[in-house]
Amino acid sequence: MTGRVIINVGDGKGKTTAAMGTVVRALGQGFKVAAFQFMKGSIPTGEVKILEAHGAVVHRLGTGFSWTKESWDEDRQMAAQGWAKAKQAITGGEFDLILLDEINYVIGYGLLDAAEVAEVIKNRPKKLHVILTGRGLAEPLADIADTITEMKPIKHAYEAGIPATKGIEF
Repeated sequence: MTGRVIINVGDGKGKTTAAMGTVVRALGQGFKVAAFQFMKGSIPTGEVKILEAHGAVVHRLGTGFSWTKESWDEDRQMAAQGWAKAKQAITGGEFDLILLDEINYVIGYGLLDAAEVAEVIKNRPKKLHVILTGRGLAEPLADIADTITEMKPIKHAYEAGIPATKGIEF
């Protein structure tokens, strides 16, 4: 079996949700799974609870989303530390599927190098599946992907003033 590289991108809702659906499917088939959530803070989410309850290893590697940061120093440090853990998991051969949730944001903000991330994924163990999510798509990652799906917004509740809802968005 050859592992695949799957990327969920776009401005629409559903990138992480789609990736989590694949992670749940993989867990149901007995896969060993690790999820690295870049950018996401400490808000307790339903997906983390269910993944950990079913044996997935989950790393939360961010301070949370913020579009008005005065400094990216802490995020840069957390991204580097998180990428070191993710890189070890990718190259180590222990997992069947690794999720790099929101890594496209981290790359887009210049906190990680797209070429390095692509090179590590390209040289992963042959059986390993990798899913990447987040807005933006760096060319080196597009080049190594087997499947790229773009989520395009048509209408979103947030635009109507409806806040993120427990069980739906987190």
